[in-house]
Amino acid sequence: MSLTGVDKDFDNLTVTMTADFDSPVEEVWRLWADPRKLERWWGPPTYPATFERHELRPGGEVVYFMTSPEGEKYYGWWNVTDVHEPHSLSFTDGFGDGDGKPNPDLPTTSAAVRLSERDGGTRMVLVSTFASREAMQQLDEMGMTEGMSLSIGQMDALLAE
Repeated sequence: MSLTGVDKDFDNLTVTMTADFDSPVEEVWRLWADPRKLERWWGPPTYPATFERHELRPGGEVVYFMTSPEGEKYYGWWNVTDVHEPHSLSFTDGFGDGDGKPNPDLPTTSAAVRLSERDGGTRMVLVSTFASREAMQQLDEMGMTEGMSLSIGQMDALLAE
């Protein structure tokens, strides 16, 4: 598995995940930019994702759902704030209702993805920033950190294809 570090920083309200891949930056970028590739790794292995909308540009929207082993659908969305292909992507990430619209009862995070060349491969750093300690604690208890760790672990197989 390429995940090399997970740092939960409750003082700065961030979770930082670092992963190192043997593949070039452009190949790792495609795992974010191509919705068919993204849905093969976004979400834990037993909760496959389906992307209904994928506008990877500033101001773009991304809407998806993950399907549980029992067939339940859990919606999520991104509001894309910044894209610098193939090196960085920033977005607001949140939970959706059954129509994919933002669920105001659950917290959102700000996510920043940075891809850089490292030892002939790529280092990916994903920083999730929370609005409050309570929001960070709630999402951590819901399994966000564990789920994202499992998700990132699926990237290796796609890059090996």
